[in-house]
Amino acid sequence: MSTAAKVALVDYGAGNIRSVAKALERSGFEVEVTDSPSVVLAADGVVLPGAGAFADAMATLRARGLEEAVKQTVQAGHPYLGLCVGVQVLFEEGEEHGITPGFGIFEGRVERFPETDSDGSRLRIPQIGWNEVRFQGDHPMVAHLPERDHYYFVHSYRPVPTDSSVVAGICDYGGNFAAAVANQSIFAVQFHPEKSQQAGKRLLDAYRSWVEETR
Repeated sequence: MSTAAKVALVDYGAGNIRSVAKALERSGFEVEVTDSPSVVLAADGVVLPGAGAFADAMATLRARGLEEAVKQTVQAGHPYLGLCVGVQVLFEEGEEHGITPGFGIFEGRVERFPETDSDGSRLRIPQIGWNEVRFQGDHPMVAHLPERDHYYFVHSYRPVPTDSSVVAGICDYGGNFAAAVANQSIFAVQFHPEKSQQAGKRLLDAYRSWVEETR
């Protein structure tokens, strides 16, 4: 009988990491909460959750050697799931609290929402609450997800990829933006699956399927 897939849940001192851990366990994972690069490198998959500011997250991830560990994990083909700040740090830079370099895995930057909606009305920032995400592309995660689902968002900044081909999910808030991005070993989302009830569980179940397929 095969053992449960093991994921390293990256702890950089911010975020609702306990609720993410419980959500992953409900989807069948063995979860190790860690700030150790060696644990990250040894896991079947890596989850980087999100809350707080881009600059603070990057400072801690770099200081603890976790940026390089995540990059090596991705290069080795182990599935990475990024949540909220966990998607933002993948880009070249973020503008929250000044310009801060990110991982640079994806070209593009993380920008604040515009002040006005597409119809000229004032846009409420941050976006807090439920919104629809429309998935696209042929990533293994997308194959296990419905074409559309509603998720819970809490954010003032969103990724703006240079290459539209990496966009795996689109949401409309102040115009369309990339709510999910992906490549061969990455699937990362701007929303919070751990706060998204059954839709969130569907996404984490899809992640479990993806991780198991790569073991």
